[in-house]
Amino acid sequence: MPTVDKLLLEEALQDSPQARSLLSVFEEDAGTLTDYTNQLLQAMQRVYGAQNEMCLATQQLSRQLLAYEKQNFALGKGDEEVISTLHYFSKVVDELNGLHTELAKQLADTMVLPVIQFREKDLTEVSTLKDLFGLASNEHDQSMAKYSRLPKKKENEKMKMEIVKEVAAARRKQHLSSLQYYCALNALQYRKRAAMMEPLIGFAHGQINFFKRGAEMFSKSMDGFLSSVKDMVQSIQVELEAEADKMRVSQQELLSVSESVYTPDIDVATAQINRNLIQKTGYLNLRNKTGLVTTTWERLYFFTQGGNLMCQPRGAVAGGLIQDLDNCSVMAVDCEDRRYCFQISTPSGKPGIILQAESRKEYEEWICAVNNISRQIYLTDNPEAVAIKLNQTALQAVTPITSFGKKQESSCSSQNIKNSDIEDDKIVPKATASIPETEELIVPGTPIQFDIVLPATEFLDQNRGGRRTNPFGETEDDAFPEAEDSLLQQMFIVRFLGSMAVKTDSTTEVIYEAMRQVLAARAIHNIFRMTESHLVVTSQTLRLIDPQTQVSRACFELTSVTQFAAHQENKRLVGFVIRVPESTGEESLSTYIFESNSEGEKICYAINLGKEIIEVQKDPEALARLMLSVPLTNDGKYVLLNDQADDTGGSPSENRGAESEA
Repeated sequence: MPTVDKLLLEEALQDSPQARSLLSVFEEDAGTLTDYTNQLLQAMQRVYGAQNEMCLATQQLSRQLLAYEKQNFALGKGDEEVISTLHYFSKVVDELNGLHTELAKQLADTMVLPVIQFREKDLTEVSTLKDLFGLASNEHDQSMAKYSRLPKKKENEKMKMEIVKEVAAARRKQHLSSLQYYCALNALQYRKRAAMMEPLIGFAHGQINFFKRGAEMFSKSMDGFLSSVKDMVQSIQVELEAEADKMRVSQQELLSVSESVYTPDIDVATAQINRNLIQKTGYLNLRNKTGLVTTTWERLYFFTQGGNLMCQPRGAVAGGLIQDLDNCSVMAVDCEDRRYCFQISTPSGKPGIILQAESRKEYEEWICAVNNISRQIYLTDNPEAVAIKLNQTALQAVTPITSFGKKQESSCSSQNIKNSDIEDDKIVPKATASIPETEELIVPGTPIQFDIVLPATEFLDQNRGGRRTNPFGETEDDAFPEAEDSLLQQMFIVRFLGSMAVKTDSTTEVIYEAMRQVLAARAIHNIFRMTESHLVVTSQTLRLIDPQTQVSRACFELTSVTQFAAHQENKRLVGFVIRVPESTGEESLSTYIFESNSEGEKICYAINLGKEIIEVQKDPEALARLMLSVPLTNDGKYVLLNDQADDTGGSPSENRGAESEA
């Protein structure tokens, strides 16, 4: 150990300039040591902080490895081996976290703490003694200044003795503080060397212990596991390289195609148009009306699914229904000076959506595909053969059934059933001995109409300034007697579900079968929209009135209603059969199905009461008896027993009681 420079304690009392000069050297050394100790402590605290951060990081890493299993990866099939491997690594990281935590504690106790103690004890002591030595030296200088100013007169002996005592006390105090200060500076030369070595010894022991325990813990158990994981990673890398080679080859093959693949509108003569498609996919431009005269076009991905035209925006998970293609019509149209536009209309003939294809080939194939789907060819056993047989040219591709009236005519032309023995005032049909077959009630494949008429707003826009046309073949509203002249007037809130042609009206089973087919068709084609109307039952007519505009949507004579019934289980479903004469001299039968806010039996009772009023009007005595049994309103109209105009009334049993009383 080399010698250490020291301050001579014997020179403390004399306090010579040489001693002061040597003392300044020791003080400068103590100041440098203080600055270095502060920097060293910051570095060691940074090491300790990094070790603490390592503990927190390994703890978070372990939790994150376990969280891989809980992630809902969209392509997570085959990750079982990866999950088990990560679970094992999580356990290893937990054990490493324990070692890091113990190492952080050792660093705090054996590395950081000794440096803090050296700074707070030794360096602070030297600094304090330096201040005390400075104060004592100042007091000694002041007392010596007083002593030097003593006069020569003997009269001041007393003051002289006091000053002498003061000088002696100040010199003694300075001597004591200087001795303590010198001793602390001398001891600091030894303590600084020990203070520098001790933290590093603690740091080294902590690291050695950490690595030794880690080697003992993982050297044997981890070798085989790491080897298997390495083999798995290498196999994955080999598969990746093979797949990359395949993708490069495929990419070259796909890029080697002709330029016609990228050209949106190739030569029509070379294009091969498939007119027998029953499925079609691709991008089309959809025309959207944004104002009275303004429109926008949006490029969307369209595809057919069964009898539905679906649309899927870019980025959407699944597509949505745009239009039901069964029995619709499609034709080429000129729209806004754009090429390759075509329009798909509803079965009732109402204009539907307008689409634009990007090429003539796509344009003609879409028209042919929609045309084939609208004929329901996809439901046959060999749809492609049927499409080849029935396909027409693409530009003239229009479905054979373009309106509900034609559907009724086509379905009714295959039957000639006329029940002349059923009277117009028929109210409740007699029960048949057996339930007829479905084919005896409704022709298979009969079209179903889901919209009774256009909505009121569209009706006003499309027929403003012209005469209103009723799609049911009925006459204008003024052809019927006014509601004020009717003895019966009852209003119900209903929603139209659908209507279809039927073969017979001899039994209520035809209504139940129509209900079943209408509800099944709505479920299959995802049709949820229902038109709400006010069904007004009078002693002469059944009227469907728009609740907003009070426009009459449809009107039927009560004498044309040959059957009516409510569903046996779903009491809110009600339907009736209408017999309408055709221009050919025959009669057609149609069933209309509604959903009511109240029980359907109330509507049946109102219809029954109206038909009874029609019958008893022929006999004045019967009419008088009926007027006595049914209550009247203030304006002289019949009302239903226990039923009000707001569709809230008595139970079906009360209505049946009222019906029997009538």
